[in-house]
Amino acid sequence: MLIIYQIVLEIYISDIGRIFVREFFLETKRIAFSHWKQEDFDLARSLWGEKEVTKYISKTGVFSENEIIDRLQLEIDNEKQFHVQYWPIFEKETEEFIGCCGLRPYNIEKGIYEIGFHLKSKYWGKGLGIEAAKAIIQYAFKNLHAAELFAGHNPYNVNSKKVLERLGFHYIGDEYYVPTGLYHPSYKCVSFRE
Repeated sequence: MLIIYQIVLEIYISDIGRIFVREFFLETKRIAFSHWKQEDFDLARSLWGEKEVTKYISKTGVFSENEIIDRLQLEIDNEKQFHVQYWPIFEKETEEFIGCCGLRPYNIEKGIYEIGFHLKSKYWGKGLGIEAAKAIIQYAFKNLHAAELFAGHNPYNVNSKKVLERLGFHYIGDEYYVPTGLYHPSYKCVSFRE
């Protein structure tokens, strides 16, 4: 079951001892979605500082500290300008940070958003990526009135291909992705399916 815009406040203590209030705006059975904030660097580092997560999204396979800062800022800026980002997601039962899943502008003039998700490796293989992506697909079509969604994946990441196909995306060709320097298989989805 998807709950949209239910506001849930959670108080958590960061690794450096500061207390934050975390607001969730979207929930599934196991996942709660929040918004990236400037003080989320520790969370960002725990995700984009993990080599297994970044090996398919960076030319070098790893993000430097500055690249993690830049990526966090990109997500915050996308939220301010376009009202979307790759939102941080948390496991509801444990309140642990899972990774991120969300949208970014692809061709806003035509109502096209790009969907993406990055999960910490310990959460792979549990169906959380698909669960999160389904919620975002529904959110994009029902709340943002997206015309379509775009997605791509590193050609060496065969698991992402399988996930996109399970989500109802259809291959449309290869597109050059600057951060990896590779042509990524690309897909589109034009409607939400349960």
